[in-house]
Amino acid sequence: MASYSGRGVHGQVVHKLGARIVGGGIAQGEILDIGALGAELDVSLTVMREALKVLAGKGLTDARQKRGTYVRDRAHWNLLDADVIRWRMETGDGGPLLRDLADVRSIVEPAAAQRAALHRTDADLTALETALDAMGRARSDSAAAAEADAAFHRALLAATGNEMLRRMDMLLEPGLRERDRMVHSSGDADDPVPSHRAVLDAVRDRDPARAELAMLDLLAKAAADVDHMTHTSGTVPSP
Repeated sequence: MASYSGRGVHGQVVHKLGARIVGGGIAQGEILDIGALGAELDVSLTVMREALKVLAGKGLTDARQKRGTYVRDRAHWNLLDADVIRWRMETGDGGPLLRDLADVRSIVEPAAAQRAALHRTDADLTALETALDAMGRARSDSAAAAEADAAFHRALLAATGNEMLRRMDMLLEPGLRERDRMVHSSGDADDPVPSHRAVLDAVRDRDPARAELAMLDLLAKAAADVDHMTHTSGTVPSP
């Protein structure tokens, strides 16, 4: 689910085609004329084929004998892939994505905070404190703020002592990073440090009920930030 790190022409082609597919510019089920697309993008067939391999790995395209290369139905897309998430944000599908993310977080994170309060170690507290300190220093840097926020929630999941919960970062983090980058770049959101500090304090005090409530409050503030941006601009802005 990590984002594609390709650079240069190859990376640009992956980005352009992926965004076009996710945004509906190339319809689901459509057969791709690789030669025509290559000519349009001014790249070789080799570059096109390599780019399509990357998109196939994200569930966006496939190839079959007698049918050719085509766009797969959305049901097959890897909607947890970091690039697919970013392309959804860029092409106007950010609202539904953020609503889905908020729903998943409301199910997972209050329970994770509660369990972290019961099972955290000193090393977990250090990781949480380090992430919170970084968050406080990064207010004017949206990318750094998003990274610090993701690190805090990753450390919280690790503090549960549950290996399966720990790997939930793979589910939450790509969407969380895009959401935080968008919110922090607006310069209009509330300071995230106090709500995260409340979660950390409850986890440190081994108070599971307070940790759960603190996380619910944090998530409410996160939802309010997104709602404010949506109502102010009329849409979810691109990150």
